[in-house]
Amino acid sequence: MFYAILAYHVEQTVQSWTPEEDAALMDNLLEINDRLTREGKLGPAASLGATADAVTLRGPGDGVVIDGPFAETKEQLLGLYVLDCTSQDEAIATARDLKRVNPTAVYEIRPVMLYLPGAPLPGSAG
Repeated sequence: MFYAILAYHVEQTVQSWTPEEDAALMDNLLEINDRLTREGKLGPAASLGATADAVTLRGPGDGVVIDGPFAETKEQLLGLYVLDCTSQDEAIATARDLKRVNPTAVYEIRPVMLYLPGAPLPGSAG
């Protein structure tokens, strides 16, 4: 079954990191990505742009576009992973690996009920 691991963080904290701190964290996270890719478990993974650049579509009919994600918490959704796991316990174990290298992040694990892989993005390996 596929599981989504949604990565939440306080955006101001992430933006306060030095380039060296950010690069070190990314190196650690990419080690986990590489392992999951070798194991054939990693589906799409993405780092999302700044919440200041986000808009939300809500309301009836065509809806209304409003600025921002308007998160109800101080953490914002900053990225996601889609994993092919045999159980929720396996997905939780992977989220714990991510948490070990990014301890101030919050990871939400949810089953994916519909997975449509679509076309590869331009510039991606496939």
